[in-house]
Amino acid sequence: MMRWLTLFKINNSLAVILILLVLSGCNSSSKKPNDMKEQANDDQTPKVTGVGGVFFFSENPDQLKDWYRKNLGIDTNEYGATFESRKMDNPEEVNSLQWSPFKKGSKYFSPSEKEFMINYTVQNIEGLVAQLKENGVTVLDDIESYDYGKFVHIMDEEGNKIELWEPASGESN
Repeated sequence: MMRWLTLFKINNSLAVILILLVLSGCNSSSKKPNDMKEQANDDQTPKVTGVGGVFFFSENPDQLKDWYRKNLGIDTNEYGATFESRKMDNPEEVNSLQWSPFKKGSKYFSPSEKEFMINYTVQNIEGLVAQLKENGVTVLDDIESYDYGKFVHIMDEEGNKIELWEPASGESN
């Protein structure tokens, strides 16, 4: 895969975004859809359940959003673009992935020095944060609640800031 990306000279940030967009549509479970639906209702294991957003730096976010609109048909607003999909095991549930360019140098990714940040959707954010702390993971802030869900930020072992989001009940992720 990396040879393919190098061949087409896609820079590292865009390569990460491309890979995440592809993976966000994949379902690696071998369970049957009905079994998965039953498990989804009962399973509250603290874990990541999907990719909720891809955020990256841009020299000029407004100009870049306009480029994506003009050339690739991606409609954006002040926050970027939202891509919606449905779960194979629960087609009534709509999931969303937020795509957002941030002005280069924004402090939102701090303390990471990387040019991108990934938002993962999670279930049982409180349990997951407790588990992460037990494992020695750096948790950057307290869980914050909003109408659309709960958020917390962590750092992985390579200095990537990660945003964890538990959608509010009834909210699509």
